[in-house]
Amino acid sequence: MKITIIGAGYVGLVTATCFSEMGNIVYGLDIEDDKIESLKKGIIPIYEPGLEELLLKNQSKGDLIFTNNLKEGLDNSNICFIAVGTPTGQDGSANLQYVLTAAKDIGQLIDHDLIVVNKSTVPVGTADKVKATILKELEQKNLKLNIEVVSNPEFLKEGSAVEDFMRPDRVIIGSSNETVIETLKELYSPFTTNHERFITMDVRSAEMTKYAANAMLATRISFMNEIANICEKVGADINNVRMGIGSDKRIGYNFLYAGCGYGGSCFPKDVKALIKTAANHGYDANILKEVETVNNQQKLSLIGKVINKFGENLSGFTFGIWGLSFKPETDDMREAPSVVTINKLCELGAKVQVYDPQAMEVAKKYYFKDNKQVKYAENKYDALDKTHALLLLTEWKEFRSPDFDEIRKRMINKIIFDGRNQYNKEILREIGFEYHQIGNGYEGS
Repeated sequence: MKITIIGAGYVGLVTATCFSEMGNIVYGLDIEDDKIESLKKGIIPIYEPGLEELLLKNQSKGDLIFTNNLKEGLDNSNICFIAVGTPTGQDGSANLQYVLTAAKDIGQLIDHDLIVVNKSTVPVGTADKVKATILKELEQKNLKLNIEVVSNPEFLKEGSAVEDFMRPDRVIIGSSNETVIETLKELYSPFTTNHERFITMDVRSAEMTKYAANAMLATRISFMNEIANICEKVGADINNVRMGIGSDKRIGYNFLYAGCGYGGSCFPKDVKALIKTAANHGYDANILKEVETVNNQQKLSLIGKVINKFGENLSGFTFGIWGLSFKPETDDMREAPSVVTINKLCELGAKVQVYDPQAMEVAKKYYFKDNKQVKYAENKYDALDKTHALLLLTEWKEFRSPDFDEIRKRMINKIIFDGRNQYNKEILREIGFEYHQIGNGYEGS
C-alpha cells in the first residue's frame, strides 16, 4: 500500500519505518524543514533502539520517503495517518492545534477518496472534528469525496517501540465502515498473524481506550508509590509487599515498582487530558486527580531524604546523578523526575554531576542549558568524583551492577539515594554504604 504519515516525531517515525519495513511505500511529512532535511541525510532526531537501522535500510530501498510536500504524499496515497503532537494546554486539555491544522491541509490538497487515520492521542470526539474540518475545506472547493476518519491509537513504549509495533499486544481500529476496517486489517496483517490482536470498535471507544490504558498504568504507579510511602512510616519493605501482591494473578507484577514518579510524553499529559475531558462533561475524576497529585509529590521524594540527611542548605555539597531520561532506553526527558530533582538541589545551593547513557545532549540543550551548577560527566564513575552522595534516578542496565569499590574510591561519603530500588540493602550494608530506598528508609554505616 501507499501511505502518507503526517508528523515525523516519535510515533510518526516509528510508524512510518515499520510500515515501510513490510513493503509499503510510505511518505513521511513534517512541518519542520530542518527535521526533514536531516532525515533525508539519515540523521534521526530521537534515540530509539532498532529504529535507525530499519529507517536507513528502507530509505535506501526507496520505500520510505521523507518530504515536506504534503501534496506529493497525498497524491500517491489512499491512507493518511495523522501522528502529530497534542501538547497539554493551559487548562490541562489536549491541544488539538496541530491535529486540526493537518486536517485542514488534507482538505485543501486532497482530490480523491481517502482514509484518514488518527494515530495521535486525542480526546473523545476528535475524529468528528477532523472529518468536519476536512469536509469544510472540500465544500469550499465544491468537491465531494468519500473521507473516512478512523481512530487507531498507538500503544508504543519508549525504549521498545519498534518491537511493540512489530509484535503488538493489540491493534485497535475505531470505525463503523466495514470496507475501511478490511483495508486497515490488510495493512496491519503482517503484524497481527493472530487475528485476536486486531480489535474493532466504534471511534469514540477507540479514542477513549488510549486514555484509559495510560491512566490505568499511571494509577498503578502512583498506587505503589503511595503504598511505599506508607511502608516507610510503618517499617515495612515495599519490595516484599510488591512480591506478595504481584503473585495474585488478578494483580500481576507489571507496573508495581515503587520509585520517584512517572514522566515522559504520555502519562502526565494523558492523565491531565482525561481529567479535563471528564470535567468538560460534568464529571469530577477524583481518582485521576489523586494519581497526578501523588506523582507530583513523588518526584520530590529523594529530595526529602537528602534534606533529612544534609539539611535544607546544600551549599558546599555536590551530588552525583545517575540517570536523566524518564526511563531507560530513551533520551526523552519530558516530565522526568530528574528535572525536578536537579532543579531543586540547585535551588537549595548544591552542585550536581550528572551522567546518562543517552540524554546528556538533551539535558544540555533543553533543560539545564544555563545552569552552571550542573556538570556533565563522561561516565558514571566520573559523575561521583568528590561527591557527598549518589542519587539514582533512571534504572539503566549499566547502573544495575556497578563496581562499588570504585564508587567508594570516588565519593566523599558512601551514601546512595536510590530512586528506583535497584540494589540489595543487605549487601550495601555489609560493604559499608548508607543506603536509602523508596519505601524502605534504611540507614547504615
